[in-house]
Amino acid sequence: MDQSSNQQKLKDDYQKNIKKFQPPTPYVTNCLKAFLVGGFICALGQAIENFYLAYFNFTEQTVGNPTVATLILLSALLTGFGVYDRIGQFAGAGSAVPVTGFANSITSAALEHKSEGIVLGIATNMFKLAGNVIVFGALSAYVVGIIRYVISQLL
Repeated sequence: MDQSSNQQKLKDDYQKNIKKFQPPTPYVTNCLKAFLVGGFICALGQAIENFYLAYFNFTEQTVGNPTVATLILLSALLTGFGVYDRIGQFAGAGSAVPVTGFANSITSAALEHKSEGIVLGIATNMFKLAGNVIVFGALSAYVVGIIRYVISQLL
C-alpha cells in the first residue's frame, strides 16, 4: 500500500470516528430562521416604501431609490453597532438579503481596516468582499443585455 492511499484511509477512518460526536445539523430550523428574518427584512423594506409613498409624495417609479438607500443606511448602522452580526449568526443566509447583505459586507470590511487609515485602510479594502458581487453583477447585466438585444433583433 502506498503512502497516499494510506493517508486517505486514515482520513476516512478519522471522518467515521468523529461523525458520532458531531451534533446533527438542524436544517429545518436553519431554513425557518432564514425565511423569517429574510422575510422580515423584505417586509421592513416594503413598510419603508409605503411610508415614503404616503408621506413624501414619491411615485411608484421614484420610491425605489430612497427605499434602498434607507435599507443600506440601516444595515450599515446596525453593522457598526454590532447588531447585524448577531442577526447574521441567528438567521444565517436570511440576513444576506441582497441590499442589506451587501451593505453589511462593505461596512464590515471598512470597519476591519479603519486602523490602517482612510485611504490605505478603508478605501482600499472596503470593496474586497463585495467586489466580486459588483464584477459579476455588471458582467451578468451585460450578457443579459446582449441576449435581449439579439432576441429583439430576431423578433
